[in-house]
Amino acid sequence: MSGSKICLCLSCSTIKENLLVIEKYRNWIDMVELRVDYLTKDERLYIRRFPELAGLPCILTIRRRIDGGKFTEGEAARTTLFARGLAFADQDASKNFAYIDLEEDFHVPCLQDAALAFGTKIIRSYHNMHHTIDNLAEKMEALRMTGYEIPKVAVMAHSLSDVTNLYRQVQEVKKQNKGEHIVLAMGPYGLASRVLAQRFGSLLSYTSPQETLFNYYDIGHIDPITLQEVYNYKTIDDATALFGITGYPLTTTGSPKIHNQGYKNHGINASYLPLKAEKIEEAIEFADVLGISGLSVTVPHKEKVIDHLQSITEVTGEIGACNTIVKKAGEWKGYNTDVYGFSKSLLEFVGTKNLSRMKVAILGAGGAARAAAHVVHSLRGKACIFNRTIFKARSLAEYYNFRWAALDYESLDVLESYSDLIIQTTSVGLGIREEEMQKEEHDPISFYTFVGRELVYDMVYSPEKTPLLLRAEKAGCRIENGKKMLEYQAEAQFSLFTGEKYE
Repeated sequence: MSGSKICLCLSCSTIKENLLVIEKYRNWIDMVELRVDYLTKDERLYIRRFPELAGLPCILTIRRRIDGGKFTEGEAARTTLFARGLAFADQDASKNFAYIDLEEDFHVPCLQDAALAFGTKIIRSYHNMHHTIDNLAEKMEALRMTGYEIPKVAVMAHSLSDVTNLYRQVQEVKKQNKGEHIVLAMGPYGLASRVLAQRFGSLLSYTSPQETLFNYYDIGHIDPITLQEVYNYKTIDDATALFGITGYPLTTTGSPKIHNQGYKNHGINASYLPLKAEKIEEAIEFADVLGISGLSVTVPHKEKVIDHLQSITEVTGEIGACNTIVKKAGEWKGYNTDVYGFSKSLLEFVGTKNLSRMKVAILGAGGAARAAAHVVHSLRGKACIFNRTIFKARSLAEYYNFRWAALDYESLDVLESYSDLIIQTTSVGLGIREEEMQKEEHDPISFYTFVGRELVYDMVYSPEKTPLLLRAEKAGCRIENGKKMLEYQAEAQFSLFTGEKYE
């Protein structure tokens, strides 16, 4: 079991609101951090009773704006508030703040003495909202000013390589075995440091309620239910097998939920997490360093990853795109489970055994389009590849003896003649918000008018209905998104990762 606790950061404006949040998430958290800098000035007067009201270990934090907080009234006022929170210590330690968070440059001896006398542990923190760190061990040693502090280092990661470097440094720190610490990488690249807090040797992982995640958007918080229920946080230990998905920008993915639920169902000690990486080399390095033995690969890395593998399957080589890599005996091997997932979901959607009587339009020429072309060809369909970069469309089309055309209005007549089945393989429309649905830029064939007889399959699964699918459905077309394809190809990946059939 993970020795790292789940801490819920409370950033409501009133104590009552914060207590209501605690009740909602109590089953998924071990402790809370009261962010006094978010409280109204009147509410700050009553922070002393908060630990007793919360019924959980509490961290007292008053974060300055320079460190990513909201407090602007000056250090004298902040010192007074800290003193108010520690005053009149109770003999029952559970009614006092369990921790107090003081920055590395905040030195008030009387507060430190009071905290130590009352049994309140001091978290001595260093925040860098702009850069990472290359001297972690040295910084931690400096933060242990009296020898009793718990050093906390939170730095901004600008790449997955920054997180890899931080992890390497953490391993050196752990060898020194100087006690508890907290280390985390902030920002969208730093999720792994939160999910794998146990591997980073951290005392805790910070989370936020879903209702106030916007307060911590820039530093990459997630909510405690997702951390525990989706990523299996509480079961992660040194023996946990690690898997993941990598891509860029990787703003949305349903794979962790599918894989991690599978591990639970099968009683497998494993966790699967998203690894945002601008370069595939960074993802592979991260996997090698942390002992990750399997990765799902998504856009834009499906083709480039092949150059970094020791072997690939025949189908993967034929398609020229790889969406799954598995490490065995120190070597990475590449697979393509998109073919299986797409073929199975497509035939269910079309309702036929093959595509012999269909003329198919494939939109795009990337890794997903290559898998689609392979499936359409194997199912005896006739197809045309449409892509904005014409030479890519031609290259893919010629391999399967398909037709090709530019993805624009000039090719409208060609699209109309290949519209029995329209397969959308690009990332256009992925993750867009409700207010963006009417924008033509999120519909790859906005110039095309549906007549209602077309079958339209969009590999994007979030949102459930893209602008393309909404427009097609309105015209009377049968539509399908990529959710079933995601599930079926994930089941195949699960078997490659674990050796078991997905239940």
